[in-house]
Amino acid sequence: MKREYLGMIAVFIALALVPFAAEWTGQSSWVRLVGQALIFGMAAASLNFILGYGGMISFGHAAYFGIGGYVVGILFHHHAAGTAFLGLIPGTDQMLITLPAAIVVSGMAAALVGALSLRTGGVQFIMITLAFAQMFFFLFVSLKTYGGEDGIMVRRTNSLPGLDMRDRATLYWVVLVCAAAYYLFLRRLVQSSFGQIIAGIRQNERRMAALGISTYRYKLYAFVLSGMGAGLAGALMVNFLRFASPDMMHWSRSGEFMIMVILGGVGTLAGPFIGAGVLFSVEVTLAKYTEHWMLPVGILLLLVVLTARGGLMSLIRRVTGGGK
Repeated sequence: MKREYLGMIAVFIALALVPFAAEWTGQSSWVRLVGQALIFGMAAASLNFILGYGGMISFGHAAYFGIGGYVVGILFHHHAAGTAFLGLIPGTDQMLITLPAAIVVSGMAAALVGALSLRTGGVQFIMITLAFAQMFFFLFVSLKTYGGEDGIMVRRTNSLPGLDMRDRATLYWVVLVCAAAYYLFLRRLVQSSFGQIIAGIRQNERRMAALGISTYRYKLYAFVLSGMGAGLAGALMVNFLRFASPDMMHWSRSGEFMIMVILGGVGTLAGPFIGAGVLFSVEVTLAKYTEHWMLPVGILLLLVVLTARGGLMSLIRRVTGGGK
């Protein structure tokens, strides 16, 4: 356990030093790339909670990622215009307001989808989550007030008291702290009695129901928590890129989150972050040379699945003998 904590601290310190390393080497793009990878890792980790620990295969997880992003974009739009959303909610550019708002709204959307989709299972559940995600996608495409299919610009990163959020390194450190806090939250959640019940439902739902546990209620809670995590990641991404687009909630984005989870290791805490980092790095690198970068990515995923049953995390465990 002590070794595991030391490993986490070492990784956090290494990531915190990225802006200094980027400045020293003249590779300023490192800050942007690692920051985006951390955010994608958060989104993948939120999916992994219901997929790896709860056995719920959601193919519409990008919907909550996009909704979280649009909360930031829409609130900033009304703040800049000096108007109120629906004539009631004033706009704002304060991160201490926009991030919680994104988490709450994404959680509400997940509650709506989960309340209906969790009454089914198997392929039906997968298709319903996908259908809802596409409904959200086309909804935001139709919102011409907020840019429609072109998306919505956020001219300035949300403000945070006492920090210069226009500085890319400062924003990166905020993202890093959020990612670390979310990782620790998931770790605590998985190890709690709630997490144990969710794992039990994945293994044998009928047995858990026979013990008097309301499996539907627990699965819905897990689904909502997962959606809230994706919403937080989406809100951070829009702050990072200063742009929100319907493409954030397209079904292909949900597929990318799924690949990140599988690549890193399903049912592991650090796996989704590792999978996100590897997939995003490979994508950015190969995209410079060919528009068919998905082919080598597919080959990489195939090799990992065939040679390492637990994803990249299983390979890391073999080398280090570490835990999750």
